[in-house]
Amino acid sequence: MKAIQTALLSYGMSGRIFHAPFLEVHSGFELVGSYERSQKNIQKAYPGTHSYDSLDEVIQDADIELIIVNTPIPTHFEYASKALKAGKHVVVEKAFTNSTAEALELQKIASKAGKHIFVYQNRRWDSDFLTVKKVLTSGQLGDIVEAEFHFDRYNGAKSPKMHKELPGPGAGIIFDLGPHIIDQALHLFGNPTHVFADLRKTRPGTEVEDLFEILLYYPEMRVRLKAGYYFKVPVPAFQLHGKLGSFIKTRSDRQEADLDAGRKPQGDSWGQENPQDYGVMHVDGGNPERVPSENGDFMAFYENVFQSLRGEEQPAVSVQDGINSMRVIDAAMESSREKRVFTY
Repeated sequence: MKAIQTALLSYGMSGRIFHAPFLEVHSGFELVGSYERSQKNIQKAYPGTHSYDSLDEVIQDADIELIIVNTPIPTHFEYASKALKAGKHVVVEKAFTNSTAEALELQKIASKAGKHIFVYQNRRWDSDFLTVKKVLTSGQLGDIVEAEFHFDRYNGAKSPKMHKELPGPGAGIIFDLGPHIIDQALHLFGNPTHVFADLRKTRPGTEVEDLFEILLYYPEMRVRLKAGYYFKVPVPAFQLHGKLGSFIKTRSDRQEADLDAGRKPQGDSWGQENPQDYGVMHVDGGNPERVPSENGDFMAFYENVFQSLRGEEQPAVSVQDGINSMRVIDAAMESSREKRVFTY
């Protein structure tokens, strides 16, 4: 079976950590190269690949079947639409687009072109989230009353990537960290009925919101989502509270750190958490119990891409998933501006 000829649109941090290692290890892909605007690094890391000087050069390469749109968020719609119209399948990083309107338009373009869009939500395969999902589906907590997901950091410095710090499309923490936990919430609980949010600026001199709290309302429960940069003492990243008990879990997936250190995503120990990071189950009538974590598995995303293009699977993170997340982001931004609850 012919390998899927794949090109990146950037070989910075995301290309080096989140994409290239998986394309190298998975036998169903061949990493052809990357569009590199200034620094030319991909050939040093992956001899035999090509450094493209322009987006058009990538798109016009007839051998390329799949393009990874891992560029700044404001470019996602433009670059993905050009690739789709040129007959390429695309993987688009988070945040999927700048708005719901752009996401819907990409869906139309992909449908007309007969091509797949895969929304890159690798955090669905974090060890901590997979464990939360396992606990939820076990039913041990009973009906869930409230869930709370955090993606917190302690770093008041501005990002050197100025597209994240200048007001405009795709800027701010809700576009940077928000898509991870929004997608996780929608994946577990489906679409909410209403959305309420509060976005704030907390860092000295910041021009974009860097703290958010979003409430997703469901008929019988609610989900609280929060991210910010001033959390010196980490709070639990995941909390599930049900009528029969609670589950508390830290954010402890090791994959990003291991990839950054140059480790290849393979072997039985890949994605294993340390036992001290296991979550704790508190069930009515029982003692607190440590729950062994599932192994993290970012490769599952690319295995699904391969099976969708060569087998009979459908995208695990579909274009509709991307649209749903953008609807939450749009509603949250409007809710914060107008200080009211929005219907999803």
